[in-house]
Amino acid sequence: MDYGKFKYEAAQKARESRRNQTNTIIKEMKLRPKIDQHDYDTKKGHVVRFLKAGDKVKITIMFRGREQHRPELGYRLLQKLAEDVQDLGVVEAHPRQDGRNMTMVLAPLKKKSEAQAEVKAEKAQATANKAAEREAEAEAEKAHREEQKKTATPKKPRRRSENLDPDMEA
Repeated sequence: MDYGKFKYEAAQKARESRRNQTNTIIKEMKLRPKIDQHDYDTKKGHVVRFLKAGDKVKITIMFRGREQHRPELGYRLLQKLAEDVQDLGVVEAHPRQDGRNMTMVLAPLKKKSEAQAEVKAEKAQATANKAAEREAEAEAEKAHREEQKKTATPKKPRRRSENLDPDMEA
């Protein structure tokens, strides 16, 4: 067997395995224990987006001052968030206190490659729908113009004298 050929094939296999490899990224979302409902919904939306993309999410609750004496507030908030996104992700690391912060890690249910393929398919579907909608709209506009041409009153032909001052002789 040719050693050069063997080395080339091994390099090709290594390249192919790197191509199929996906890196799971840990995204971080920071919250406070006294968070308003709208702010919570916004942060939850970001967490949902990260999980749909196949990334892990580390949620950190930052405590200040007297809030440090009430860690149950942060724990309840993390539990509520985990409950809200349980159809997209699962708790990988349960909430635990690290000094002033409480952290929890959520892992996606789908693998990164599956999530990317799904997002790509959704984008393709949306693009196809928009193209079909534009085409139908153009067709309707064309039909409308044709209808307007049929029902429009014919314009009266202008004579040269109508454009001139009536007091002037031509």
